[in-house]
Amino acid sequence: MLVRIVKLTFKTEHIHEFEGIFEASNELISNFEGCISVDLLQDIANPNVFFTYSHWQSEDHLNAYRNSKVFKTIWGKTKILFSDKPEAWSLQKRH
Repeated sequence: MLVRIVKLTFKTEHIHEFEGIFEASNELISNFEGCISVDLLQDIANPNVFFTYSHWQSEDHLNAYRNSKVFKTIWGKTKILFSDKPEAWSLQKRH
């Protein structure tokens, strides 16, 4: 299993818009083949910083999603709202 964490920093005026995009897209992502779960977390100290925390059956499943039309559509709407470059980590659970 692969855990994917993505840090997203938004312009403050776009937080509500991003939350709407995520809410509208969450089911599409969750139902994508190989996705086990996806959560959205918000930094308490910096409310314009969000993290997506998702579990995937494998790196191949994650890559299939990242190369899909679903991802490209969601990412196209989201990336224009950033105030900083996104960061991403792919992790393997050890214990």
